[in-house]
Amino acid sequence: MNFIDLRSDTVTQPTPEMRQAMAQAPVGDDVYGEDPTVNRLQELAASMTGKEAGLFVPSGTMGNLSAILAHCGRGDEVIMGAQAHTFLYEGGGISALGGVHSHQVQEQPDGSLAFEDLTAAIRPDDAHQPPTRLIEIENTHNRCGGTYQTPEYMRRLGEFAHERGILVHLDGARIFNAAVAQGVDVKELTGPVDSLTFCLSKGLSAPVGSVVCGTREFVRRAHRIRKQVGGGMRQAGILAAAGIVALEKMVSRLGEDHARARKLAAGLREVRGLRLGEGHPATNMVFFDLAEEVPMSAKDVAEKMKARGVLVGVTGARRFRLVTHCWIDDAGVEQAVAAFRDVLAA
Repeated sequence: MNFIDLRSDTVTQPTPEMRQAMAQAPVGDDVYGEDPTVNRLQELAASMTGKEAGLFVPSGTMGNLSAILAHCGRGDEVIMGAQAHTFLYEGGGISALGGVHSHQVQEQPDGSLAFEDLTAAIRPDDAHQPPTRLIEIENTHNRCGGTYQTPEYMRRLGEFAHERGILVHLDGARIFNAAVAQGVDVKELTGPVDSLTFCLSKGLSAPVGSVVCGTREFVRRAHRIRKQVGGGMRQAGILAAAGIVALEKMVSRLGEDHARARKLAAGLREVRGLRLGEGHPATNMVFFDLAEEVPMSAKDVAEKMKARGVLVGVTGARRFRLVTHCWIDDAGVEQAVAAFRDVLAA
């Protein structure tokens, strides 16, 4: 069975152009810095985000880990959201491997961190407390519904942190979704931060990889961390080639995913037994719940959906997350809505 897979945009597969680029990529040993395709990807990523340098890493988790450990020493503290991907889904790596303490503050509904909460979280210069070195912000924010932060907020955050001698790292796994949704150059979102990580393997459809960007000195430190955690790769240009195509060809089409997410949400609002929040999806994620009168759990519904050829993400006992991407067309959206209607009417 060919499934309509709405579990995540991580399920995207490389396009034919990516596969061709991978087959033809000139390669070298990247541990020696000699892979021309990796070098080109890193330079392209840095240029697009307005940074001095980039570092190709196997995953977003490794990217965030390398960045935070490049900024912080053992016993330092990073402030992040209580729903942040780094806090919830990255294995506690910054603590286990770097001895970095995290201080969580509750996000606002749009995924931002309120400045009064950040002010309260910053530690005084006191030997009894870990020093605050870094603030991490997620944009777009997964657990807050795929919401995005505006250029104005990012500028304010950068100014707030830098005035206090604190650095800012951006977990920008889907930062290009945030830029496209607002119709702005991604540099308006990345310019105020000291470092960022973004994923090639989500909505941009590359098979593997993320890029960490920042100053040359920061990337030099992050490169060392990448080596320590086993991220040194050899002829990685075969993978980087797909990332180049992703940046050159796939960013401009992300708006199609956002439009289909809105279409999907509109259809689901008409299905009896589902509850969606007000407003349209901010980007390519649609979150919703089962109504109280539905006797099934979200897991039960997901199993019945699978039998009808649609895979959906379950994020709670009665909650779903559906994510649109380049492998979901209008017919797939209609099939998903019809399958929900069928399951809940049974």
